Amino acid sequence: MPLHLARWTGLAGSTLLAVAAFVGGALPSSPHKVNPLSIWLGPNGPLLIAIWFVGLGLMSYAWWTLRDRVPSARWALVTVGLWLVPLLVAPPLGSRDVYAYACQGATYAAGFSPYEQGVSTLPCPWLETVSPIWRDTPAPYGPLFVLLAGAVVKVTGSLVGSIVLFRLFALAGLGLAAACLPVLARRCGVPAGRALWLALGSPLVGVHLVSGAHNDALMVGLLVAGLALVASRPGRPGPLVAAGVVLGLAGALKATALVVVPFAALAAIVGAYSVRALVRDGGWVAGGALAAVAGTTFGAGLDFGWISGLARGGDVIAWTSPPTAVGQTVGYLALPFGWHVDALPVTRGIGMGVLALVLVWLWWRARTREPLWHAALALTATVALAPLFHPWYWMWPLAVLAATARRTGWFAVVTLLSSFLLLPDGTGLARYSKTAGAPMMTLVVIVVTVRLVRSARVGRRPATVEAGDG
Repeated sequence: MPLHLARWTGLAGSTLLAVAAFVGGALPSSPHKVNPLSIWLGPNGPLLIAIWFVGLGLMSYAWWTLRDRVPSARWALVTVGLWLVPLLVAPPLGSRDVYAYACQGATYAAGFSPYEQGVSTLPCPWLETVSPIWRDTPAPYGPLFVLLAGAVVKVTGSLVGSIVLFRLFALAGLGLAAACLPVLARRCGVPAGRALWLALGSPLVGVHLVSGAHNDALMVGLLVAGLALVASRPGRPGPLVAAGVVLGLAGALKATALVVVPFAALAAIVGAYSVRALVRDGGWVAGGALAAVAGTTFGAGLDFGWISGLARGGDVIAWTSPPTAVGQTVGYLALPFGWHVDALPVTRGIGMGVLALVLVWLWWRARTREPLWHAALALTATVALAPLFHPWYWMWPLAVLAATARRTGWFAVVTLLSSFLLLPDGTGLARYSKTAGAPMMTLVVIVVTVRLVRSARVGRRPATVEAGDG
């Protein structure tokens, strides 16, 4: 596809998505208990579904076709900016989380801790806009986001004004990522234009980070900025402390960002790895991150209850999480024998145990290899092995993969598949396809596991010595 045609094809797709937002997006007055069939049978249902999937298809196709042939960073940024304009002025799409943000901000602004009770306790003036499953659960977000949400509600005093400010925060995060991705990409030997296109041009960014105003946008911006600062100033205490603080602020928005801190500490080392070098250089990064998390927590007058709040994400059961899919499949296989087995606690627990081992293994490998690439793999493993997967979670590893990976096909495919998992009002297709989806995801888990084991065995196999050699 020619460059100019791809640009306007993507813009046509984002415009259709904006139209879908007005026709049947995640509007404050839209019903919460719906399914794909009721949407189809509802007012303008077939039209809404058609606009949504055609818009996604056009935007996805344009992004995919240019993933390895973006002419320049400037071209990528201009094109992405054009694509985001229609979604910036449309109602929320794909999720109702922004309403929960506003209510959590109202709870904090009223003097309550959102880590001790749900938003129904106040009650929030916009409680009816929040999905029922999240009305009585504590906030899973870090203290920095609670501070920001409280400030947003105090400044605006309205739901619409809050959505506007949350979107501006999302744009600020994307702008920070756009400024820092080229720095990180060049340090890793990746073309800056390609990195910007892969990280910022996919439908996930327009639908979930801009239209949906998810706080992941600001987290990703800080994450990329911290890693870029480490990559560009290794061995220098001042910049490394600043990098640690930035990464800590990302973790104070969402705890997942803290996964990269041990890898950033390795990237901070000048010269060969040693324990002394890790303490000398990496200690500045770790210290800055710890200070930022502790400072925002106690500065907000809160405690570390947000960590326990993370566990409530497991209340959602969807086969898009591999450990959850395996647990669902075990239950399905047991039914013909008359057994009613709830294997989810076991498979999810195994997933978290495997994640801990994988993170340690990746860090150990990163000592003598590319630590920033391994940081991207660590984020990928975190998303893959967690009990819950939402499409916008894929933005965490995607931003770092885009700047560090040599091969792009596999994570570009995941990006595209993730873009089609939700309908415009936030209804998850995974919830209504679990009978087929869980076994398919389980098969993927088996295939990937077998391939990883085989590749590990090949890697350990000693090289054969041909006749006549030494």
